[in-house]
Amino acid sequence: MRIVITGLGLGALAAIAAIPALAAPRLDGVVSDHAVIQRGQPVTLAGEAAAGETVMITLAGRSVSAKADRDGRFTASLPALPAGGPYDLTIAAPSGAAVLHDILVGDVFLCSGQSNMELQVSQAQDLIPDAHPVPDDKLRLLTVAKVSAASPVARFAEQPRWAVAGPDTVPSFSAACFYMVQALRRTAGVPIGAIHSSWGGSRISAWMSNPALRQSGMGDAADLLALYARDPAAANRKASTIWEGWWRAGSGDAVGREPWQPDAALDWRPVPAMTNFETWGVPELADYNGMIWYQREVQLTAEQAKGAATLVLGTVDDADRTWVNGVGIGGSSLASQPRVYALPAGTLKAGRNVITVNDDDVYAYGGMTGPADTMRLSFADGSSVPIGTGWRYAIAKRLAGAAPRVSWDDINGAGTLYNAMIAPLGQTRLAGIAWYQGESDTAIPGYDKRLTALIADWRRRFGTPGTGFGVVQLANYGSPQIAPGESGWGDVRDAQRRVAAADPHAGIAVALDTGDPLDIHPGEKHEVGQRLARVMRAAVYGEQIAPSGPAIGDAHANTDGSITLRFTGVTGALHARGSNQAIGFELCGTGPGTCRYANARAAGSTVMLAGDGQPVTRVRYAWADAPATNLADEAPLPIGTFEVAVTR
Repeated sequence: MRIVITGLGLGALAAIAAIPALAAPRLDGVVSDHAVIQRGQPVTLAGEAAAGETVMITLAGRSVSAKADRDGRFTASLPALPAGGPYDLTIAAPSGAAVLHDILVGDVFLCSGQSNMELQVSQAQDLIPDAHPVPDDKLRLLTVAKVSAASPVARFAEQPRWAVAGPDTVPSFSAACFYMVQALRRTAGVPIGAIHSSWGGSRISAWMSNPALRQSGMGDAADLLALYARDPAAANRKASTIWEGWWRAGSGDAVGREPWQPDAALDWRPVPAMTNFETWGVPELADYNGMIWYQREVQLTAEQAKGAATLVLGTVDDADRTWVNGVGIGGSSLASQPRVYALPAGTLKAGRNVITVNDDDVYAYGGMTGPADTMRLSFADGSSVPIGTGWRYAIAKRLAGAAPRVSWDDINGAGTLYNAMIAPLGQTRLAGIAWYQGESDTAIPGYDKRLTALIADWRRRFGTPGTGFGVVQLANYGSPQIAPGESGWGDVRDAQRRVAAADPHAGIAVALDTGDPLDIHPGEKHEVGQRLARVMRAAVYGEQIAPSGPAIGDAHANTDGSITLRFTGVTGALHARGSNQAIGFELCGTGPGTCRYANARAAGSTVMLAGDGQPVTRVRYAWADAPATNLADEAPLPIGTFEVAVTR
């Protein structure tokens, strides 16, 4: 490879124009018309061309050439460029040439996560002026299509398209991401590109590469995904074994006495309709989130049972695990995806056959939703049996923790979204990354390890050790708590806080005061974007501001039994809104069930908690799914959920 710091002459450009464009080399990643390329970092470009040919790429007066290998792959690197543009990028080879137009050099940000990052501007508070911006030619937006893969893919099946931010393009873009980069455009003074790659309901594990999964202790999940890529049937059998082991451990059921056995003795009742069970008129299911069992018997002839078959169940909201005659045959957690399972020869038998489905409803509506007329059991001889009616159901035991999901599950798997929605970005360089995810991990321990591994891995792939990383601390959602207790949402929020606090180039965007206890998708995303922009202003642009606002420093026990909390990053002083008491603080002993609400008063950058005569080893704040709080500084920025040990 050689680098030539020169442009192409008019004669060379004329020759390029004469080459048939259909044969031109093509680039991987997201470099296309209207793209933004990261300034100040080498520009690595990879792609495909005819095997063995030399490809020349020219951008901003600089050219580089590289030779395609025998598989037609090439990689070239241009030196770092300053902010500027627009430029044309030319790709020329003996087999053809192409020109990409309107390329800018500036700062590129990646926004990723689950549904609260995916929520569009048009679905948020769309009446504010910032939701209807005038076109900004220096702000470009790109959304990655939702797709999953069992192995990393080198390029997107369909090249994502960049668009100039304006009235026609902003409404369908991620609200939190847009409001972040919109704010940064007002302060950074350079072109900005925003890449949005999110999928609602996804766990963090789905966004992690194989090395990141192993670093965080999820090697078994990575191995199971690799097995699925080689042998799907074997992987499905192993996944069923894992799920069944989880159930037995949590329920105490003995082998052969589990609910998926054909003769399970449960409180079976007829299924009224293949619709969401909340609509059945059954009081105990009206607002139910949890598991229920479905079961149906099918009588088959010896001819029908002797070969392979296909089981079509329709859609299941949210996740299913399915057995036929007590043998696990599959499962998924994508509510919109029809369940179609292949049954190997020998699964069915002449006479009575029993299909059992466990439906795990984790949010909002649940159930087997068909449609009923699509549900059937089809046989090798071309015949089929409709199975859309005749089902019965039973409410399942409640087990602690989240049920296992298969590693190849689209949104709850291990690496599936990384493979298809992150890996194809290739060596795209980034200034910063914004992450809004965690709702789907609230019952799964170890979020701090997973988030730490993801941050390190994405920085290695797309940036530098100093690439900014902004994490949205989950908004409040769920029933208001009237007494101290444990909270999966509190666990995740504190994990997010601790990971960011340990990283000099990361920050937290607290969202506790922007949520809605009744809506897991609160519309207030403008303030979330502003707070993410604040993180980037500190971490990426070096502004001397506290990236996250007030943050817990330490907790010290005083001789009179009171506790003094010291906060860092306070603008002005802390104030309790609407009261002379700060609420949401808890004094805790060493174990669960030892926390109690504390009387608290703020003064400057400290908070004093009155002692209650009981042992105190730690202090918690805002530790609930939907906590009530009223403390903020003069920025004004709130304090996020935390737990801190008390020193003496």
